[in-house]
Amino acid sequence: MKICSLHRGTLPLLVSLPHDGSYIPSELATCMTERACTAPDTDWFVSRLYGFAAAMGASVLVPSHSRYVVDLNRPQDDVSLYPGQNTTGLCPIVQFTGEPVYLSGQEPTPTEISDRVERYWRPYHDALQSELSRILTAHGRVLLWEGHSIRARVPFLFEGRLPDFNVGTASGASCRPDTQAGIEAILGAQDEFGWVANGRFKGGHITRHYGRPQEGIEAVQLELAQCIYMDEDAVEYLPERADKVAALIEQFFEAWLAA
Repeated sequence: MKICSLHRGTLPLLVSLPHDGSYIPSELATCMTERACTAPDTDWFVSRLYGFAAAMGASVLVPSHSRYVVDLNRPQDDVSLYPGQNTTGLCPIVQFTGEPVYLSGQEPTPTEISDRVERYWRPYHDALQSELSRILTAHGRVLLWEGHSIRARVPFLFEGRLPDFNVGTASGASCRPDTQAGIEAILGAQDEFGWVANGRFKGGHITRHYGRPQEGIEAVQLELAQCIYMDEDAVEYLPERADKVAALIEQFFEAWLAA
């Protein structure tokens, strides 16, 4: 199975969906709990939600494997992105519920983690870096858009209900000020969805590592509350909801491209 797939577009826009994959190899699944084998913490249907991006000319990078194999949005040294808060790591051993991913005594060893980094993590990042470089050379600028989603309520990670749209720019460091202001203006002009910028989710490793606006590479992470485009419990995509969400995201892209 391919580690990731890249649709190469014509615009200075790259959509990365690092938690869209749900595949868990059988040799790893035998070490996991029954619930973990269903990959419950997948960013369900984000590649479908962002289907418009490829159609409009963006490049789109999608992995095949679950974040339980290796989390592509964590640094390879596994330093916490949110010190002092509950989170999950490079090769998660707890689910978003706080339950274990692995059967007792079956957690990956340091050697196994290093192997997963080389087999799964590095190819994704090599593809990401290569496509960013290609786009930057061709256009002189590029927007790296990190598409994510999560259940609206995850007590293990945050209190209460997550806002619908959660924009992360590493507190403004990963993109130009006018890019963030443009996104906030679009969100502020509508009243159907709640939103916050740099709240609980400020952007993961990819946003923080690759976002270098001074070099022409801007990076933005959007974490969506899954209930606004799908049925969280049934794990079912709801087009009538999703179309409204996708249309708003498309506005972000069109505004940036026109700037």
